[in-house]
Amino acid sequence: MSSDDTDTYSAQDAPEFAPAQFVRWFREVAPYVHDFRGKTFVVAFGGELIQDGGLEDLVADLSLLSALGIKLVLVHCSRPQVNEQLRLKGYSTQQFGRGTEPTSPEALECAKEAAGEIRLDIEAAFSQGLPNTPMSHAKIRVISGNFVTARPVGVIDGLDYKRAGTVRKLDVDAMHSIISQGAIVLLSPLGFSPTGEAFNLAMEDLATNAAVALRAEKLIFLTQNRTVTETDGSVDTELARNDADELLAQNVLDEDTAAFLGHASLAVKRGVARAHLVPYTLDGSILLEIFTHDGVGTMVVEDTLEDLRPAVADDVGAIVQLIEPLEADGTLVPRGRAIIERDVERFTVLEHDGVIYGCVSLIPYVKESMAEMACLIVHPEWQGVGDGEKLLRHAEASARALGARRLFVLTTRTSHWFLKRGFVQGGVSDLPHEKAAHYNRSRNSLVFIKRL
Repeated sequence: MSSDDTDTYSAQDAPEFAPAQFVRWFREVAPYVHDFRGKTFVVAFGGELIQDGGLEDLVADLSLLSALGIKLVLVHCSRPQVNEQLRLKGYSTQQFGRGTEPTSPEALECAKEAAGEIRLDIEAAFSQGLPNTPMSHAKIRVISGNFVTARPVGVIDGLDYKRAGTVRKLDVDAMHSIISQGAIVLLSPLGFSPTGEAFNLAMEDLATNAAVALRAEKLIFLTQNRTVTETDGSVDTELARNDADELLAQNVLDEDTAAFLGHASLAVKRGVARAHLVPYTLDGSILLEIFTHDGVGTMVVEDTLEDLRPAVADDVGAIVQLIEPLEADGTLVPRGRAIIERDVERFTVLEHDGVIYGCVSLIPYVKESMAEMACLIVHPEWQGVGDGEKLLRHAEASARALGARRLFVLTTRTSHWFLKRGFVQGGVSDLPHEKAAHYNRSRNSLVFIKRL
């Protein structure tokens, strides 16, 4: 016990603390930290999150993102709180659901009260700074204001939307000034006309407009498990925008998921790099979505982020990092950075969200109509989902395009993997003359060949 009666706690005190695992994880998230520093994220969440007691944990995670140099704009909703206010005041005929709905003057007053209470709750949560918590010594400013100019929805198909509004303009310069100084902008679902009239806004519409106007890197909707799922119940972690639009056209999603996905698709169409549907019911979900390869929610992008492409000089460092562990344990022949730099045009890399996690090299032997596939590597954390097959198919197609009729590999550890994929064992005499002349007999690598 220290003199100020404060217990100390370290990572070593945690049950089953694994230093090596922690270090590996920290190194793996480093590219994301580097890539997102200085970028703007718009994070939107409903009043349900606050009702369910998730605000304190969310604020702790957002504080971490802010500390890592990510610029944050928060957009909150207050539908359940407004509905409760309406019920308590006897206005049971007006209840709000998802999207833009007619808003009576009485409902607008309830919306103002609810928004004010939630804004104070959020500001209080960011002001905690409690010792021995993730907010320890944090000094994060949250700034709200009249950033949103709104206009009335008006009358549509004969229905008067009264005090419901849509975004007309955002004070982007003021918001940029605030987030550039490390503060967080907080937007409530209310907007004001140039004459001072207040309008009730849909959180999804406001967040989408803010992300587009600010040219945000990410728009993140924190939802009650409203993600897109596969037929087996697993989360569809990445959707191209066209695929998202096709899914919406099929009308098979529940109303809330369709609403979030529709706004995510619209944001991406209008220039936001990535839009996410993330379940807030999972502890730390926003961190898992941002800093892990597959994430835990559904991400919408213009085109799928995972892609094969030719390597360039800037990729050499990432390729070296993939290869070095396998050189160290004897799986691969040591090449050295200089050789990789020299032969980088022979490499293809597998990239996801700016992170290179796989590679393969193809070396043609034109005279014998053969090609060698080498350095087929997928990072251990991302194995088991078919990326090795993807690299193999690409190498086979590239070899055929070069006129090769046979593809060969040399391996000491992975013979069964190649046998299962149509390769047959050969010998040194089956190799191209140049390759056979430099065969390293001390490694005694096995030769596998596949007809293309």
